[in-house]
Amino acid sequence: MDSPVKDSWLVIVNPNAGNGKGKKDWERISLLLCREGLNFNAGFTKSRGHAIIISADGIAEGYRKIIVVGGDGTLNEALNGAYFQKICHPSDITLALIPVGTGNDWGKMFGIPLVYEGAVEVIKRGKTLLHDVGVVTYHEGDEKHTRYFLNIAGLGFEAVVVQKTNLQKEKRKSNRMIYFYNLIRNLISYKNIEARLNIEGRTYIRRIFSVNVGNGRYCGGGMRQTPDALPDDGFLDITVIRDIGRLEVIKSLKILYDGTILSHPKVDGYRTKSLKVESDKLLFIEADGESLGHTPAEFSIIPSGIKIIYGTRLIL
Repeated sequence: MDSPVKDSWLVIVNPNAGNGKGKKDWERISLLLCREGLNFNAGFTKSRGHAIIISADGIAEGYRKIIVVGGDGTLNEALNGAYFQKICHPSDITLALIPVGTGNDWGKMFGIPLVYEGAVEVIKRGKTLLHDVGVVTYHEGDEKHTRYFLNIAGLGFEAVVVQKTNLQKEKRKSNRMIYFYNLIRNLISYKNIEARLNIEGRTYIRRIFSVNVGNGRYCGGGMRQTPDALPDDGFLDITVIRDIGRLEVIKSLKILYDGTILSHPKVDGYRTKSLKVESDKLLFIEADGESLGHTPAEFSIIPSGIKIIYGTRLIL
């Protein structure tokens, strides 16, 4: 028998987010939630992937509203919990974020303040949007897996940088500049890889530096690699950086941040509902800053896949 639907919030707290800010600031955040009259019960993550379990179990217990106190990775896990459970349709779930991570890229799209009082006020106002959900199927060896994402997934160089950054996060050596540091450092050894990109039945063979697949516009602490993406248009925005050299990447860093990346002659942009990527040499994958597996991979979109709480409709 299904549990009755609860009116209160499930709060998923990542105590390690933001180099321990999740734990350090939780008392302050909880007092703010109480002050605004938001009834809640909190669960604390203990390891990578635990927020998926807390989210799915909470939905089984009757929660339909979830607040994430953490970063984009914890939000991604809460989303995946909503999709892995079988109690209700994921679009019945509402996700909200109090940003405590180091990047906090997803929230930039929706005017979610980094100041806790402002983030709680956004939740209190309760404006909702049906947000598209990206889907990626990928491999770990011979095993095939599925992951859902809200913001941006990346292949190639992007995923290598994310992997290095996540390893440092696990060692509590993370800050807002660590992604940029790893980007520059890994340029020395990274080699571009030939891949076959199938976009809605048409195949492109490209030697690529990276591929970004976006519902959102920001990643890597403020980069705009899919600068025109919209979270509710039913499409994925694809940015392919082709066979570019490391010196040219360094010279072009400005356009990674200012939204003009698609103007570069070695960058291709697509808007599509599906993408398939194959490569003879493995291309590694990340989604919402979470390191996954490798190619072959397929991407698709679930329109209006989940409700989110937002502050402003869209920051252009």
